[in-house]
Parts: sequence; structure tokens; C-alpha cells
Amino acid sequence: MKELRIRVLAGVFVVAGVLSWAGARLWNSVGTLPSVPVAAPIVLALIAVVLAATALSLRARLKAQRERQAGAKGVDPLMAARAVVFGQASALVAALVAGMYGGTGVFLLESLDIPARRDQAIYAGSSVLAGIGVIAAAIFLERVCKLPEDDDDNGQGTARAA
Repeated sequence: MKELRIRVLAGVFVVAGVLSWAGARLWNSVGTLPSVPVAAPIVLALIAVVLAATALSLRARLKAQRERQAGAKGVDPLMAARAVVFGQASALVAALVAGMYGGTGVFLLESLDIPARRDQAIYAGSSVLAGIGVIAAAIFLERVCKLPEDDDDNGQGTARAA
């Protein structure tokens, strides 16, 4: 399983942001701009919390297992692999969604004097921050599930939990 690449996530974010900004300009010239849902930053924040809690739980279980504590509950490799895949998928979707709301938010910065547009800009900015939180939690989860280098590999890569 390949690691998440920050460049890929940043590229998805930027492309989605530019397309969203252009789409918002076009949509606004034709009619009314669709609103940014209030639930968007809340849902993204909940996903970030779930990813972070999973990472912390796995880290504690792996530490107890490494230290051979009595009654330590091991980590199933398949469960760790599923957690990493969930984290990677969440990070990619969060980069796309955060870029989309970021582009819309940049467009909305032009009209902050209108109260409804100001609220939408706040929701969009909060969504971008929550999306960055999802990405950070996913990268943390991936690092927690990373296995030490395999001796048979002669240092030419790292083994993964999958």
C-alpha cells in the first residue's frame, strides 16, 4: 500500500479550488450561488475526530503489544489495513471538498458586506479548516499503522500494515 502524498492532496485541493471558484463566478452570473451547508464543517470535523480516535486507539494497542504488557490486546493486521484505507480515502475526499469550499469561499470574499454571503464565507472557511483536520488525522493514522522497515528488504522501502 502506498503512502499518502502531500503533493497529490495539495494538487487535488488547488484544482478543486480553482474549478469551484470559476464555477461560482459562472453560476453567480447566471443566477444565485448555491449555499454552503452549515453541516459541511460539522461532518468533516466528525470524520477527523473518528480518524484521530482510531489512530490513538491503535497507537495505544500497538505500544502495549510492543512492551508485552499482560493482557495487551493485539491489532489485527487486516483491521489496521482497513483503517489506513479509510484514512486515505477520507483524506482524498476531504482535499476535494475543502478545495471546493475554498474556491467558493474565495469567490464569496468579494461580497462580505452582504450578511448572507458573509455567513456562507464563514461556513466555507470552516469547511476548509475541518478538511485540513481530516487530512492531518488521516496522515497521523497512516503513520501509526506503519510497520518498521523489513530487514529482508535491505532498506529499500517500508513494510505496511496491509
